[in-house]
This record gives sequence, structure tokens and C-alpha cells, in this order.
Amino acid sequence: MATLEALILAHEGAVRLGVFLAVLAAVMALEWALPRRRLTQSRRRRWAANFGIVIIDSLILRLAFPILAVGLAVVAADRGWGLFNVVGLPVWFEVLASVILLDALIYWQHRLFHTVPLLWRLHRMHHADLDFDVSTALRFHPIEIALSMLIKMAAVLLLGPSAFAVVVFEVLLNGTAMFNHGNLRLPGRLDRALRKVIVTPDFHRVHHSVRPEETNSNYGFNLTWWDYLFGSYRAQPRDGQTGMTIGLAQYRDAVSANLVWMLLLPFRNDSGREVRRGRQGG
Repeated sequence: MATLEALILAHEGAVRLGVFLAVLAAVMALEWALPRRRLTQSRRRRWAANFGIVIIDSLILRLAFPILAVGLAVVAADRGWGLFNVVGLPVWFEVLASVILLDALIYWQHRLFHTVPLLWRLHRMHHADLDFDVSTALRFHPIEIALSMLIKMAAVLLLGPSAFAVVVFEVLLNGTAMFNHGNLRLPGRLDRALRKVIVTPDFHRVHHSVRPEETNSNYGFNLTWWDYLFGSYRAQPRDGQTGMTIGLAQYRDAVSANLVWMLLLPFRNDSGREVRRGRQGG
């Protein structure tokens, strides 16, 4: 285990990029072979904007944060900060506990971004996509990405997970997010089995429904447990997986796939109140 941990940490950038490209390619292939829904917009235009925002997000993170969550975990370990750096635990248990606790944090962070009007202004860019595929998983406003990193870093200081645990969590979260945003059809039996633990495309697609009560459900990105436990689970959309409308009611034209429009969306005067009025438990 120690050798594997050291190897992954020594080649963290390559590991992250390799897993990202492998999962992205796999989901794209499944979307082509087993599409769940017919896309309504030009894939070329949407992908140019959705993948373009990834480049901007990555640059901003590198420029705004001289140290990211993994680096902070190293500092915390050196100085004995955080719960896991005080309480000695087996490596496997510490990694497992870190992944579960950090995933719970992401769940509540997601609910918060739906509940607080100012945060919803940022997060609605993700929901304004009129189609739902693997590229949607990467569509987050740079300010939201920066705030998410600050929240994650605060959690690292409190919990004290190892750098290896943080890498495992971030790689898993990124990979499962691309998977559960995939426009792909899983066999019903497989979907029902997986969603007992892992967020599936049909599980998460409900969250991207234009109906407010559905938008404000199924917040999980990786583990489904939190939606079951905290009452935000919705099994299926009212109009069915292929009949449901994706996106937000107030943004229904092709400009939603324009990169400049996406970046300026949080600063528009409308507040998307119809989504928040319709929230149920969130």
C-alpha cells in the first residue's frame, strides 16, 4: 500500500490526467453506443463552450491558489492539523473515512448552492445546459470552482486526511461525475443495483429537469446515500427519462451554449426564483 501511495503521489498530475481522459473516452463511447436521449443542440457548439470552461477553471485555480487541497494535506500532516493527524488510524480506514466524509461535504455544499440565492446565481450556469451529457459534468462557473476549493481546503484542515486520500477522493469524484452525467442507457436491473451506492446517469439526470421540484432533488455526485438519508431522493422524473425537459425554464435558447454568456450569467439581474420557490427539502 505504501509503495502504491508513494507512486501515485509522485505522479499525481499524470494519474489525474490519465484517469480523466480514460473515463471521458469511455463515457463518450458509451454515449455513442447506448444513448439515452436525443440531443437537442449542436454537440460541436456545446462542447466548445463546456470544455472551454474547463480550461478557464483550471487556469484560475492555478493562478488563485498557490497551494491546492493535496498540498494543504501535506502541510496539515507535517504540522499535525486535523482529526486524522491526531487520531492514528490504519491507512485503508483513513482513506475510506476521508472519501465518505468529503463526499458528504460535497452533497451539502451542492444543496447550499441551490438554497442560497447568491450561490444559486453561480451554480445555475451548470443547470442552464439544454442537453445532458458528459460535457455537462465539466460545466461550472470559475467562481463556483474557486469557492468549492476553499470549502474543500477548510475540510482538509479540519479532518486532516492524507494527501493520498485527497487524491483518491478527487479522482473518484471527477470520474463518477463524468459517468453520472453521461447520456447513456444502463439496463434497468444494473441501474437499480448501482444506485443503491453510486449515482447513475438516470439517478442524476432527474436533478437536471426543468421542473423545480426535480431540480432540487438527487444532489449526490458520487454516493447516493446522502439523498436517501436526508430526504432529497427522487426515483424518476415525472415526464420520464426521455420525455423530461433538461435545463432551466428561463433560459431556453441556443445562447446557453455560448462561453461568454455562461461566464456572465451570474451577473444577470434575474435570480431564478422559480427554482428556489419549488425546492423540496433543499
